[in-house]
Amino acid sequence: MSKKAKARRLPGTEVQAKLRTLRTSARKLNLVAQSIRGLKVQRALNELEFSHKRIAKDVRKALYSAISNAENNHNLDIDSLVVSEAFVGKNLVMKRFSARARGRSSRIEKPFSELTIVVRELGEAA
Repeated sequence: MSKKAKARRLPGTEVQAKLRTLRTSARKLNLVAQSIRGLKVQRALNELEFSHKRIAKDVRKALYSAISNAENNHNLDIDSLVVSEAFVGKNLVMKRFSARARGRSSRIEKPFSELTIVVRELGEAA
């Protein structure tokens, strides 16, 4: 016997993909996430393809994952998908130490972030 399936949090026309440990700060990742919010999926993929930011490649993979989730798991039309939400959160921080002058040390923090992309299918009215 298995557990009962949980009800979906999102409506039937929305699908999400989540990336948990991205090796960049949330502030830098949010710049890339802002550039794709509210765009049609094909336009967002083009933005990420030609972005000069290093992390744009990983965001592009997450967007492809959201698109394939929509197509395969929920039978949505990929031509009418729009990036409705793209939000960023903080994750763990690796702490390292660097040697300084006179026998001292200083702390170096290497942050991780997480990204959630929600795509929505536009209806006929839109």
